[in-house]
Amino acid sequence: MSADLHADDFALATIRRWRRRLWGVAGLLLLLPFVAMQLTREVQWSGADFLVFGVLLALAGAVVEVAVRVSRRRAFVLGVLCGTGLLFLLVWAELAVGVFS
Repeated sequence: MSADLHADDFALATIRRWRRRLWGVAGLLLLLPFVAMQLTREVQWSGADFLVFGVLLALAGAVVEVAVRVSRRRAFVLGVLCGTGLLFLLVWAELAVGVFS
């Protein structure tokens, strides 16, 4: 019983560490266009663009958070992560250049 408890604590610590990293990556992604705007004139985002991108990142992160809370199975969480990432990229591409229009 004690070994199982230790393994659960280790698994939860690993999940927390990855969760922090993923949210950190989301924050860095949100900062990239801002930095690019300082370096080149080719990137011109408005406040609405940052808001939409932030909402997309928050929704994608929330979906992954729910997946991690619902199931601890690695295959399920990785599947949700890949599916959410693909959907995120498709929506982003559509909003950016109208790929599907």
